[in-house]
Amino acid sequence: MDLSNLKQSTRLLVQAPLRPVQGSRFQPTGFPDIGAATYDGPDGEKLLLVESPQSMANRLEEVCWDAAADDLVTPLRGLPYVAVVDEDGVALTNSILESHRLNSPYILESADRSFFETLRAELDVLQKGRVNYANFVGVLFKYDVNCLLHGVFLAKKEIAGGRLRLQRALSAFIEARDVGLAASGGVKKDEVDPTGNTKKGFGHVPFQRDEYTGRVTAYFNLDLAQLRAYGLGEAATELLIALALYKIVRFLDDGLRLRTACDFEVAGPVNIKSPEGFVLPNRPELEAGIGGLISAVSAQFAEQVITTVTYKSGK
Repeated sequence: MDLSNLKQSTRLLVQAPLRPVQGSRFQPTGFPDIGAATYDGPDGEKLLLVESPQSMANRLEEVCWDAAADDLVTPLRGLPYVAVVDEDGVALTNSILESHRLNSPYILESADRSFFETLRAELDVLQKGRVNYANFVGVLFKYDVNCLLHGVFLAKKEIAGGRLRLQRALSAFIEARDVGLAASGGVKKDEVDPTGNTKKGFGHVPFQRDEYTGRVTAYFNLDLAQLRAYGLGEAATELLIALALYKIVRFLDDGLRLRTACDFEVAGPVNIKSPEGFVLPNRPELEAGIGGLISAVSAQFAEQVITTVTYKSGK
């Protein structure tokens, strides 16, 4: 795993061409009130947002989680995160899978205030004056390394006045160009009573369905300058870079079934737009290298690498 070519670069820009695994149609992400996000490019070309940056952040974390083992995938074990269990000790969620990471209400809104008070105490120095990001970053690295890649906003006034936020260092989206609308439809049939009350689920219910065609590309942007600015040390910075690369590679290997009707595969060589000459390490190289980096910086993690919060409703 050779990352030396990244040391003088401020960004790593990766592009991967995608295509549906079958046929040519796919279903993009949709948004309330507007549906699919179609728009005109600078040259007038019709574009479509297939997967948003906020959704991609969640998907890049999901590929790191082994649902069967209810733990990180094997190569990443030893990284810190916060696990949430119910009052019977049954796993509920964790800071890897929660969309807002450490700011999850299951972590910060629980009647179990133990971790909340720990965060508040360790970040108390930031209550006044300009935010000392070195302190903030160190605490995030201690409890959940992934926050330093995907960003977090601790929006609690009791914790440094609710001012602590960190933008994403790793961002991604999937976009389609030269898109065409593939409109279709169907009907939910009721052979027993076709004229039944549709509001209660009876009767024939026709529906419209919109899918799209187009040239699809996944884009990834890793802000290397931001990672170095954290000031965590060379080994910790290298771990963050390797973890980001692992997320990208694993997503392209295993994470491209976005929805039932949106299932992609990589359609050609992955293009490194910047820096010139960098070659994306393969998955075995990343898996072999990450373990050593985790061991090298483990002293910067919490003593109990998995912090457990018992969720108790405050209502």
